[in-house]
Formats: sequence, structure tokens, C-alpha cells
Amino acid sequence: MPYYHRAGAVPPKRHTQHRAPDGNLYHEELMGEEGFSSDSSLLYHRHIPSAVREYRVWDLGDQSLVPNHPLIPRHLSTHKLFSDGGSGIDAVTGRRLLLGNEDVRLSYVVADTVSPYYRNAIGDECLYVEDGRARVETVFGDLEVGDGDYVVVPRATTYRIVPDGAVRIYAVEANSHIGPARRYLSKNGQLLEHAPFCERDFRLPVGPRTVEGENVEVYIKHRGPGGVLGTVHTLPNHPFDVVGWDGCLYPYVFDIRDFEPLTGRVHQPPPAHQVFEGHNFVICNFVPRKVDYHPLAVPVPYYHSNVDSDEVMFYCGGDYEARKGSGIGQGSLSLHPGGHPHGPQPGATERSIGAEFFDELAVMVDTFRPLRLGEAARATDDGVYAYSWEQNR
Repeated sequence: MPYYHRAGAVPPKRHTQHRAPDGNLYHEELMGEEGFSSDSSLLYHRHIPSAVREYRVWDLGDQSLVPNHPLIPRHLSTHKLFSDGGSGIDAVTGRRLLLGNEDVRLSYVVADTVSPYYRNAIGDECLYVEDGRARVETVFGDLEVGDGDYVVVPRATTYRIVPDGAVRIYAVEANSHIGPARRYLSKNGQLLEHAPFCERDFRLPVGPRTVEGENVEVYIKHRGPGGVLGTVHTLPNHPFDVVGWDGCLYPYVFDIRDFEPLTGRVHQPPPAHQVFEGHNFVICNFVPRKVDYHPLAVPVPYYHSNVDSDEVMFYCGGDYEARKGSGIGQGSLSLHPGGHPHGPQPGATERSIGAEFFDELAVMVDTFRPLRLGEAARATDDGVYAYSWEQNR
């Protein structure tokens, strides 16, 4: 997020003395990307942020991934994962792994319980709130979120999720950073005029939040030789002790309803729907919109082969025209792997002709390395989606 912001009390000059009213020095922390070569922020702590009192292993549960072999398209039903409505589950430790590869992991959770304090040391996170409301408390300040919100959290940000009732979250966990699509940005990082959203659409943290406390546990997800590992640090002081910060690196919220769809006389390809990107993957959203207005237009997508990527669609609202008749519904997730030509279900193309508006809502992740199946995918695969294009079956 290359837009400068400041909150709380900071000194006039960076790397200079900043003292509390009692005369004690605050502790300056640089949180920066790419080894001092990219975006960063300076945070001023009451206590030393490096202090650790105790530590232990965090068992992440089943993080295994198996190949999509034999190669088939799949339909997963995320709403079958939490039949109890998320009772007693939190939005960090309760995540269940759907799909993943060397660049990104896709998880789902339904939660009604306050999460532990958490830090992802592997990469940025993009959390899509399918339903419900929550407060995301971070070391930078608070973010109030609800259905339709993307929450982008930079790597190593300490935060927790406080639900207001049950909340459903689709989590995109990167092994890299996540930001707006580069083609929308000027050379200095400003969103350009052709971008389908602008800086005014981002909601920034309110705060910072300062909390006193001792022996506070922080759950850390980090890299290891066998994949993703977990550690719990017990800190002598509360991590939310920041009195001020400034810079260009911080969490933010973007409401999918603020995405202005790019439309045309004929069908627009998926890049027209892109919102974010990470290393070797992109995030797109399909929102309610006016559809193609050429007199001979075919509004639903044409059949296409993902020769360089796997496509994952998370269906989170409306009525997705191209998938009628395939069992797809609210909370469904489809995997269309590279090597399989996919497109509308039988009859969808003809039914779409003459349509002027599509009332659909979906979040798409395209990856440039094959996705493997996590335990949650293996538990909810319907086993029949691959046959859904055969007419008169």
C-alpha cells in the first residue's frame, strides 16, 4: 500500500528521540519489505518489541496437500465444513485448508469466538468476509469489517479477529506480498484513472490501539523446511503498545461493492475483473454489472483453456449464470485446473442471450502453479462436478 499515512504521536524526524511524558524513550521499530528496498512503516512502542518470555510449538493441524490427480475440475462446498455454525471456533486457529501450492494457500473458516493474537510471518493475507461482522484489531489500529470486505494484512502484522456473532471468512494466505494490480498503478504507486477503484475506497486503521498487559501469547505462522510451521511466543508485555506510527505499510479494507466493473460491447476477459495480485497469483472479483451490449453479444464466458494457470472461483452471492445446473450455490468453490477447457454449463450460453444485467458475486484466484488439495477440499468434493458438462447425462 504505497500511500503515506500517519496515526498517533511520532517525532518530527525519523530515527530521533521520541519520549513519553515521563521522559522514557519509546522504542522505534521499522517494519519494512524487501530488505529496506520497498514500502515500510515506523512504529513507536512503549516496550521493546523483541522481548520473548516463553515459546512453544503451535500444532497447525492437517496442512497436507495432495495432487489433483487424476486431473479433474472439482466442486467443493465450504458451507459443509462448519455444520455447528462456528460455535467455539476462532478465525485464526479454526481455518481449514482447501487448496494450496508453493505461492498461496486458500482456507475457509466460520468463527464466533475471539481469535488469539496472530502474526503471519510467511506472507500477506487477504481475508474476504463472506458473511457477518467483526473487528480486526491490529498493532496499527482497528478495522471494522462486514460482508463483502477484503482485509489486506501485511506480512508480520500482529492482529486478532473479534467477531460480532458468527463470521464467515475466505482466507488467501500468500508466500509473498499482496497489492493492487500493477497495471492500475503509476510508476510512483498511485492508482490510475482506468483502475476500477481508487484510494478513496480504502479504509485505514483507526487508532493506534494501546493496551496494557503481561504474558500475552502471539501465534506465529512461519516458514520451515517441511512447509508451514507454527510457534507461540509469550510476550512479557502486550504487543498493542504502539503510541504512533507513519509510513506506507499497513493493513486496510476494500469493500467489493466499491469495485466499478469494466464492461464492453462484447464479453470482457477475466483480467477486467482483477483487483489484487501476489507472486504467481491474481485475485479477481465478479460483481453485479451491466453485461455485453453488442446486438449479437453472448454474455456468459466462452469456453477457455487455462494453459498457464489453475482457476478457483468462490461463489459468495447472487446467481452465477454460467454455472446453473451444476450444483453451484452460495459458498461453493470450483477448481478448474490447467489442462481442462472449461466454460458455461450446458444450456447456459443460449439462456444468457438477451440478458442486460448479471446479479452475481464471486471471488476468483488464478494461480500460475498447480494447486493441490487440502483436507477441507478432500472432505467436501462432490465427486460429480467433472461430469456436469456432458449433455443429457
